[in-house]
Amino acid sequence: MSDAIVVTDDGSVRTIRMNRPEKKNALTLAMYGDMTRALGEADASDAIRCVVFAGAPGVFCAGNDITDFLKAAQGGGLDANALDFLKMLTRNRKPLVAAVDGPAIGIGTTMLLHCDHVVAGAGACLSTPFLKLALIPEAASTLLAPMRMGHARAFSLLVMGHPLTAAEAKDAGIVNTVVEDSKVDEAAMKAAREIAALPPGAVAVTRHLMRGHVEEVTKQIDLESSHFKDLLRSVEARAAFQAFLARKK
Repeated sequence: MSDAIVVTDDGSVRTIRMNRPEKKNALTLAMYGDMTRALGEADASDAIRCVVFAGAPGVFCAGNDITDFLKAAQGGGLDANALDFLKMLTRNRKPLVAAVDGPAIGIGTTMLLHCDHVVAGAGACLSTPFLKLALIPEAASTLLAPMRMGHARAFSLLVMGHPLTAAEAKDAGIVNTVVEDSKVDEAAMKAAREIAALPPGAVAVTRHLMRGHVEEVTKQIDLESSHFKDLLRSVEARAAFQAFLARKK
């Protein structure tokens, strides 16, 4: 486990915290691998009844590390670590809570569609600027977002790249609760403990019935990955990456 992912267990609640604040918690392939293992361990443990995803103070996740995007472009597709994490999010049987403080970009937003309870700070902002890099959204968001928030709002978010404030995300059905920024972790842990205190068997069955489209979601992840792989090789994507890197200099 790298220092960029910190896993802590508090009773029956496991917290998986992205801890790379100097890079705004941009996810590396190693971080994906660590989160997959932490989530898989929680899924297999009778002692863990709920999992919380959290970031560093003031930033939830800036998306995928652009260096890894470039490596993927050279290799021709999404890395197995990223795909494994996305599928673990889908197949995981334990309730998932997210504590969103600050920006949630790319996978930082699409992973929320797999969470059962999302607490966001008032200053949080959700965005998915994939198409600005000539790519497409992932994590089955092309299926889950329209189901959750309707086609019109999903198109605005995923295709046009229009961000959502915390209040707008709550109105769209992505966020459950909006609190003061300083109280995000506290509110998320309170919700996680409330969930963990419920009868685990009944929770598992109810959650499974509510998320009965798991195989369809997994197929969508694979389909998105196939298109992602093709788009990474496109002239548009190469030009978008070059323009992005030029702005970073």
